[in-house]
Amino acid sequence: MQPRNMSMSGAVDLSAVKAAAEAKQKAEQARAQRATGQAGGQQAGAPVQLVIDVDEAGFEQEVLQRSTEVPVVIDFWADWCQPCKQLSPILERLAEEYAGKFVLAKIDVDSNQMLFQQFGVQGIPAVFAVIAGQALPLFQGAAPEPQVRQVLDQLIQAAEQRFGIVGRPVDPQEAEAARQAAAQAPPAPPANPTLAAAHAALDGGDLGGAIQAYRNVLADEPANVEAKLGLAQAELLQRVQGADAERVRKDAAERPGDVAAQLAVADLDLVGGHVEDAFGRLVATVQRTAGEDRDTARVRLLELFEVVGPDDPRVIAARGALARVLF
Repeated sequence: MQPRNMSMSGAVDLSAVKAAAEAKQKAEQARAQRATGQAGGQQAGAPVQLVIDVDEAGFEQEVLQRSTEVPVVIDFWADWCQPCKQLSPILERLAEEYAGKFVLAKIDVDSNQMLFQQFGVQGIPAVFAVIAGQALPLFQGAAPEPQVRQVLDQLIQAAEQRFGIVGRPVDPQEAEAARQAAAQAPPAPPANPTLAAAHAALDGGDLGGAIQAYRNVLADEPANVEAKLGLAQAELLQRVQGADAERVRKDAAERPGDVAAQLAVADLDLVGGHVEDAFGRLVATVQRTAGEDRDTARVRLLELFEVVGPDDPRVIAARGALARVLF
């Protein structure tokens, strides 16, 4: 592994990641607050954690918002990954040694497939950085500590020079105490065991089981926001699973009148962070079709709205565009 020049030209588009995280966070806000005993993130004056476990629901607050104050290094890992077990301890040790110059966010790819795909991770371990809401890849694979240290030094320097972000000094012992306290906080009891089972299935990669469980919840509670979002995410992941992106895009280009081909590309665009492209393609498909084909495209567009979140400006704009072509 060679140290990476900290240019933002290779930055990852986090717009879809941010939107999906915001929507999921809103749906789970009450449950998360009960679990942590906090009303809005970390309490003022509380010790900053140097190493944090992050999931899709907490990505907006724990990574994007935090990256405006300190560089956030993301470690994509999995329990079965042997190279991860070599790299992760190095990153954790350096997070403590650097004492607040960066924060390490650990993301289990098995439990957070949406983030895994939206970052375009090709293999693990994979290490990214987020500075001022912008993400860039650092390196992939296990690496010796001196080279990891060199990359981190470049990252910290780039964060200060380009964005004026320097973090703040943190006592490693206080940070570890905060981490242990957070890990020991009792989880809030699920209000709906079927919904909890659906979440567990989604986190475990059982997309078929998650879809059925979310549908069961919605059969009893049609307005359940959390279940709607979970179902939309699970169905999207199931549709793109194993897809040959090059073939999907070629098919859509060669058959512009094929609704199924256009829907497949829209799914890939959304997962890849190209939200406007996905919405624009489906609005155009609705506009030039009729009958069952039009309804199919319209329903898919509404499903993707659920993934991104109803309050997102791009969803609001696309809803307006959809209304204009329908009426």
